[in-house]
Amino acid sequence: MTKSSIRLIVAAGSASVVLVGIGVAQTSAPIARYEMRAGTTSGLMGGMAGMRGGGMGAAMSMAFGGGNRNAPQHELWLDLGSSRVPAGGPPKADHFMPAGARLGLSVPLKTPVKGPVGPEEPVEKRDFKRPKGRMLIFWGCGEHAPAGQPVVIDFAKIAAGQMPPGLWTSNVPMERRVSYSSSKTYGSWPNDEGKTSVRTDSSLIGAHKIAGNYSPEMNFTLTKDFMGALRTSSAPQPSGATLLRWNALPDATGYHASLIGGKMDKGSEMSDMVWWSSSATREFGGGLSDWLSPATVAKLVASKTVLAPATTTCTVPAEVKAAAPQFQMVTLYAYGPEESFVYPPRPANPKTPWKPEWTADIRHRSMTGFLLGMPGMDEADAGNGRNQGQQSQQQCQPKPKKRGLGGLGGLIGGALGGAVSGAGGSGDGC
Repeated sequence: MTKSSIRLIVAAGSASVVLVGIGVAQTSAPIARYEMRAGTTSGLMGGMAGMRGGGMGAAMSMAFGGGNRNAPQHELWLDLGSSRVPAGGPPKADHFMPAGARLGLSVPLKTPVKGPVGPEEPVEKRDFKRPKGRMLIFWGCGEHAPAGQPVVIDFAKIAAGQMPPGLWTSNVPMERRVSYSSSKTYGSWPNDEGKTSVRTDSSLIGAHKIAGNYSPEMNFTLTKDFMGALRTSSAPQPSGATLLRWNALPDATGYHASLIGGKMDKGSEMSDMVWWSSSATREFGGGLSDWLSPATVAKLVASKTVLAPATTTCTVPAEVKAAAPQFQMVTLYAYGPEESFVYPPRPANPKTPWKPEWTADIRHRSMTGFLLGMPGMDEADAGNGRNQGQQSQQQCQPKPKKRGLGGLGGLIGGALGGAVSGAGGSGDGC
């Protein structure tokens, strides 16, 4: 950049003006943003996804495909955020689907109703049992854990405020721009107004339209469909390590595996919890359990946080199995492609003023889960379930966003009944 170059960022309300260098046109923030999250799930964790009933059960039922529980399932989550207030009545918006989606003519994007805010019960008065034992943290693929592992977390010391130094190391972003708190008006699906569920034979390919009374009409055509299902196997090694294998997905941008395990004491209570990540950089949470963009995944592959898209194996160190002899649950993610749309398109001439009305981002992933080390339960048995997603959307009182480690921090925070401040994930709470 020369001395005459100017970089100025001005933000005002929902619009922003960005000037990069002399002579570049002003650009306004879009009126509306739309996010679609399309997943393929298989393996063990399908029980909760198959729940029926109100609240979370109804949302999960609509978000996940029904039918044959032995087959891979699809999940779909929709979020619309706008800087406008509704015109002519309460907020209303619908997503009109192609016939192949098998969701009817459209699905309703419901706006949550903000409820009264009451005082939060102090942590010290909540009814929870202080955990016992420790958490042992391992990371990286290999026959044996390298020197310095595991990192040992004593739950009793954390409850006393003695947090191990350098524990929170996650640099993986939660890439969510559309939420209740970031929008003047917001709508989402699944919700309790929906009458249909995404199916195992649903397809997203084709023309889509989003129309409502608080955002511009959106029209775009998708060429990417749900990803293929992950199929896994494992094999014990002479060293005591466990070799994980999975099928290559042609549109995968990278993979990440994690394991949660445990060791029982004589009283059949968990004495040690074990957490392992395939990351070579000791990353456990944040967006690793989310839908990550291909650009972000490429950076994570370069830093060895995410396994490269050509990878189809990873060895869980022998020390992990030794530390968790009774229970090991593996989760594997394949991050997928993205399709992005903006209207009107960016002008070819950078000096031409550009005022986009809306943007739409559609991201994909595939995930599976299975148990190791439990008699009578292996990958084949685990395939009889449907996998649950990482979100539930229901009528709620939105809460401020929290930034933290996500998976690992949430596990520790939950185990301590919320005693670890800021250990939760991010996003709008319900």
